[in-house]
Amino acid sequence: MGSSEHAHLAWARPSCWDGQAFDGGWSTPLASSQDVIEPATGRPLWRTGLASVADMQAAIGRAQAAQPAWAATGARERAAILLAAAQAFEQHFDELALAVARETGAILPKGQHEVREAIVLCRIAAGLPMQAQGQVLPSTPGRLSLARRVPHGVVGVISPFNFPLILGLRSVAAALALGNAVVLKPDPRTPAAGGYLMARVFEEAGLPPGLLQVLPGDGVAGEALVTDARVPMIAFTGSPAVGRRIGELAGRHLKKVSLELGGANNLVVLDDADLDAAASAVAFGAWFHQGQICMASNRVLVHESIAAALQARLVAKAQHLPVGDGASGQVALGPMIDAKQLARFDAIVQDTLRQGATLEAGGTHEGLCYRPTVLSGVRPGMRSFDEEPFGPLVNLVTFGSDDEAVALANRSEGGLAAAVIGRDVARALALGERLNAGMLHINDQTVNDECTNPFGGPGLGGNGSAVGGPADIDEYTRWQWVTVKAAPPAFPF
Repeated sequence: MGSSEHAHLAWARPSCWDGQAFDGGWSTPLASSQDVIEPATGRPLWRTGLASVADMQAAIGRAQAAQPAWAATGARERAAILLAAAQAFEQHFDELALAVARETGAILPKGQHEVREAIVLCRIAAGLPMQAQGQVLPSTPGRLSLARRVPHGVVGVISPFNFPLILGLRSVAAALALGNAVVLKPDPRTPAAGGYLMARVFEEAGLPPGLLQVLPGDGVAGEALVTDARVPMIAFTGSPAVGRRIGELAGRHLKKVSLELGGANNLVVLDDADLDAAASAVAFGAWFHQGQICMASNRVLVHESIAAALQARLVAKAQHLPVGDGASGQVALGPMIDAKQLARFDAIVQDTLRQGATLEAGGTHEGLCYRPTVLSGVRPGMRSFDEEPFGPLVNLVTFGSDDEAVALANRSEGGLAAAVIGRDVARALALGERLNAGMLHINDQTVNDECTNPFGGPGLGGNGSAVGGPADIDEYTRWQWVTVKAAPPAFPF
């Protein structure tokens, strides 16, 4: 591909990552390479390297060698590099936002959102080394007893395709800030947004070589990262199926694992809700970024007395929202990430229709662009109720009482987010507090994250772990007990 095809990436330089790993520079070739396909056009954007097991093992070794000096670096120096990274994201904002949008099949505002949040994540991470890193404990006279937080060493990060920049960076930035080295394996469908653009930012920010290793790869490369004894912690964001596998491997190898998965996210619309506001919230929560969001509003539980009115509003929205090339600035929904993801989603829709649901809008696609879809009559036992669709789908599930809404919502193995919409805030909160979810929003939809909040959920939401805000020091460091005496005491042996 010629330079004109990469005019929107003048600073990021795709040629530097063609077939390469990042280890502080761009001279380490990976085992193989492949084209990265733009979902909206079906044309190659750039090429990416693909790591083998040997590549992954070598990267872990480089990270392990670089980490002790970084952990010994002063807190202010580490903070300064994170602030410089935030400045680099700001300086190259437009270029990075367009690259993220194109590679992920997103509308441009979604790409801009990822870069804005990346700036915030780096600034928050810059504050982590400046916080107290332990406590003075009560002890016997003459002994100083400390509990301090120390880095894990090397943290492995595996990031997904949907929001690859922020879902990778939220672990990378915090782990680096707290003295760890990081080996990052982005999804090979989104290696730039999930890794290489981040690498360019940290390269410009002056991060010492070896501390950030970026190696796109498949599941085999990912398992090599998860099972390596030199990596005591894994942070994974992705599907529940892969999360289960990583959890099993991490448990077998006795390492810490942070999982952020998916599951059922319930948006409950009470009978006193403002219907126009509720329809807008549902549409955004279910269809933004084609529903390819771990906290998408995939179940919409609506009181039976207002179900028809809400459905009519959603159908009208679905019929008028334009779908196409997200980077064009002319559409509300872009394409799904690839044909495999679209086929899985369409199979869920079609199976749910065969199980008795009714198609009210959508249900069709052109290329990878799937129309926003509304199904009514959805109930437990149907695929789109029982499984996370990960596509642009509103499942309308009716209920007759608050108790029934709670029972329906909690028919799952857990989820990241829940929301309740209604004018009686006390009633909405009382209902919401009974829902099995990691995050709860009253009079909002489920797609919410402010970087300062602990982000996670029970069960399929991610085994109860959380990242972000007050959770980061707990996640990316471990406790060490230290005692100090002026001189060794006498013992009776």
